[in-house]
Amino acid sequence: MTPRHLPFALLLLAGFAGAGTAAATDVTEALLTLRDHRFTPAEIQVPANVRVRLVVDNQDPTPEEFDSYALNREKVIPGKTKQTIYVGPLAPGRYPFMGEFNAATARGAVVAR
Repeated sequence: MTPRHLPFALLLLAGFAGAGTAAATDVTEALLTLRDHRFTPAEIQVPANVRVRLVVDNQDPTPEEFDSYALNREKVIPGKTKQTIYVGPLAPGRYPFMGEFNAATARGAVVAR
């Protein structure tokens, strides 16, 4: 590398370093409670284009499987425990999810705006 290219190389490296730091801090947290085989709230509003940390608090004594084809996530949450599920960044839209073990009642959606 010639001295003439050094400023450009340093600028390029600084840009990569800054991008990694910003992406790591752009996370929105949303709490989802599971009680009586129902998710509360049934619809979670989150900002679009931001990574989301869903904290699922299963207050039932039985396990439930968080399942979402739209979010490409499946996770069993044992009874009386909390689990974290990361999704996104999400484009604007509605992303349905359900409890696989109680699909008739455990339903909801993440809405990215």
